[in-house]
Amino acid sequence: MGERTIGASHDLNRQVALQDTGRRDVKQRLSDKVNARLERHLPEQRLFLKSDAGTRFVRMRPATQAGILLGGAVLVGWTVVVTSFFLIGAISSNSTKEQTARAQMAYEDRLEDLSGERDARAREAEQALDRFYSALTEVSKMQEQLLAAEQRTRELETGIEVIQRTLRRTVAERDAAREDVMTATAKLENAPEAAAQAERLHADAAATAAALAEVLDATALQRDEAVVVAAGADAEISRMEAMADVVAERNERIFGRLEEAVEVSLEPLEKVFARSGISTDAILEQVRRGYSGRGGPLEPVTVSTRGNPDGIPDLDTQRANRLLNRLEEVDLYRIAAESLPLAHPVPGPHRRTSGFGPRWGRMHSGLDFAGARGSDIVATAAGVVTHAGWQSGYGKLVKIQHPLGFETRYAHLNSINVRVGQRVSRAQRIGGMGTTGRSTGVHLHYEIRRGGRALNPVTFLNAGQDVF
Repeated sequence: MGERTIGASHDLNRQVALQDTGRRDVKQRLSDKVNARLERHLPEQRLFLKSDAGTRFVRMRPATQAGILLGGAVLVGWTVVVTSFFLIGAISSNSTKEQTARAQMAYEDRLEDLSGERDARAREAEQALDRFYSALTEVSKMQEQLLAAEQRTRELETGIEVIQRTLRRTVAERDAAREDVMTATAKLENAPEAAAQAERLHADAAATAAALAEVLDATALQRDEAVVVAAGADAEISRMEAMADVVAERNERIFGRLEEAVEVSLEPLEKVFARSGISTDAILEQVRRGYSGRGGPLEPVTVSTRGNPDGIPDLDTQRANRLLNRLEEVDLYRIAAESLPLAHPVPGPHRRTSGFGPRWGRMHSGLDFAGARGSDIVATAAGVVTHAGWQSGYGKLVKIQHPLGFETRYAHLNSINVRVGQRVSRAQRIGGMGTTGRSTGVHLHYEIRRGGRALNPVTFLNAGQDVF
């Protein structure tokens, strides 16, 4: 039994050995065929190695040479591909930098154009306001002339009435004197003894008639002069009415230009608040309270009160007051816009890497801007620094409190150039970009808050393009 087991084991070993030999023979024949085919292109080479002990050689069969050549080709191809990717990346980086530079230049040119347009509109508004006040001065002068002409006309009418009353009284006295003469004549005819008295009465009547004639002549002369003066007064009134029409037309043009200039000035400012999503009424009311030391609102204008005993303003007065109110709104809008964080915190080349809103299951309360380490970080509006140091998660952090209850935060800074309590202005450098705190790379985390609530900075940045 044991011998049969040993014999079976030997047979199994021989079979395994024969199978291994067969596989080696197959591999050898396959290698020989490959070498035979490659022999025509890659003949067998021998590499001789000479040493003190003797000379040896290494056979390099065609398959070995083909493997070496294939490996070299793969290495060269891999090198070419890696170099190509590197060159493409470098070219893309240069192109991106050039595009960023061109975009920055275009942005700066746009800012300059907007600033020039804003200054031009402001100058036009000031010039229109000057013309408006000049027109008001001219209107006041013309009103004084009209009032003087009306006063003179009333005086002339009063003189004419006095002359007419004098004429009526004189005519009545003349008629009474004639009746007295007729009575005296009748008495003379019927009573000769009263002849002497009649002669005296006749002489008195003649003297009275002569006096009355002189008075009548003088009265007629005054009447003629009064008629001439009245005609001149009518002509003066007609001329003043024509001048008033011209002034009214000029006022209409001035009012139209002023209203157009005010609307042009208000349009970009109203867009700022509309795109920022802030209640303009609340902001303007807060500006009025905070800047009341400038002298308060403009006083209402009274263009004319003639013929208006109740003191109700006329249409020009109401229009002028509405225009003054709009000018006050322009000033309040300008102050409010200067107090809002509308500038960009990264003036140099940068790339926005993360927006406002949910991110990775949590709320991202600001914007992320990536750039070179140490890039300038500037204040987006004037304010007072309330924090300048390390804060968990934010790293090196600067907080700035602005008017109207706004606060801006600048996180992950590499360096801080301000201190707590320092007052900073718009576009003033406050630090450099870094990667401190909880950060995956060099960038700025920028937040805008009001009343502790985070606001989307994109609306402020987009709105700021209409003003700055």
